[in-house]
Amino acid sequence: MTDKSNPIQDLHGEFAQKEKPKQAPEVSHTKWWDVRCLVSEEDISGENGGGQARIAAEKGIREAAVLLQAGDTVAFPTETVYGLGADARSTTAVEAVFVAKGRPSDNPLIVHISDPVQLKGMVVQINATARALMEAFWPGPLTLVLPVVPQALSPRVTAGLDTVGVRMPDHPIALRLIAEAGCPLAAPSANRSGRPSPTLAQHVQEDLEGRIGGILDGGPTGVGLESTVVQAGDDGTVTILRPGGVTSEQLAAVARAVALDPALVAASPGEDADSPAPRSPGMKYTHYAPRGRLSVVQGPSPDKVAGWIRAALAEARARGERTAVLAFDEHAASYAGERVYTLGKRDALHEAAQRLYGVLRRCDEDGVTYILSEACPPNGLGDAVMNRLLKAAGHRIVRL
Repeated sequence: MTDKSNPIQDLHGEFAQKEKPKQAPEVSHTKWWDVRCLVSEEDISGENGGGQARIAAEKGIREAAVLLQAGDTVAFPTETVYGLGADARSTTAVEAVFVAKGRPSDNPLIVHISDPVQLKGMVVQINATARALMEAFWPGPLTLVLPVVPQALSPRVTAGLDTVGVRMPDHPIALRLIAEAGCPLAAPSANRSGRPSPTLAQHVQEDLEGRIGGILDGGPTGVGLESTVVQAGDDGTVTILRPGGVTSEQLAAVARAVALDPALVAASPGEDADSPAPRSPGMKYTHYAPRGRLSVVQGPSPDKVAGWIRAALAEARARGERTAVLAFDEHAASYAGERVYTLGKRDALHEAAQRLYGVLRRCDEDGVTYILSEACPPNGLGDAVMNRLLKAAGHRIVRL
């Protein structure tokens, strides 16, 4: 198939969350549990054995919890992306996460809890600002960096820091699994390090089959981007270490002031081995990257951006590249004749958040080697989407 024979690939972006038939290898050490019926009451009220599906799903949760208690790893859905969980107190279990993902050892892990009471004995103190954020956004896509109790967690979780990132996910499967396991779970995204984060259980299978103990299939995730990571100051100031599912505008409604960590302002944060350990996942290393070369294009008008992108794609095809463009719905028609993956409406950035990782994985599936993306508006979830785009592009940005 040539570029011009497929002008717009799924204009409304359904492919980004389309579930594929499960095709597990004949021999696999990774267990698979379908627990989608536990996500909503609607899923269990159908005619095809809803009661039996629920019984099987409940059993799957218990079996997954037993694996975690035994020091194994289990991938599970959250409202953001799929996480790869392990007992945060066990260094052996946490090391298995690093090995499965191929994750740098100085990249800290976020700990997931099912009840704020689990913070007792884990963190030294919780100031008034942090408590206000918990009340406003937990359960939900907000991670708080808090002072950790020495030796309460594996040192591999904190990467040698005196703090730990903690969140309470807003997803029934995640909360039930954590409660059933009876331990806090260290859970980075369930993908090979550097790859686009998984928003479907099938994405986890593609990356980690045979490397982890099990996968709980809870269907598509909701937000589609990882949690916002913040540090709450005693003076009421909240510092964003990683933008995500909770926006700066939402934080500002609770905090006295909201600031960005200087590392987010830098055009290309350092990734050399001697730079300090990041305080939050996603601060230091290139993440979320497709296999093809991705660049982000930013300009004064959609027409100017589209014109530059069309010319650049033509040059790339002349070099023998397989090309694609990531565009918003309003501009997709500007790229007639190109392979286009849409990010949704420009004024509905939750759609871009939900679709982005699926789109990047689709580029890999289609063998795309050269990708250009329109920049995201810097408002609301746009900060988080743009952050992930730039990380996926290795901070390659074209400013017209």
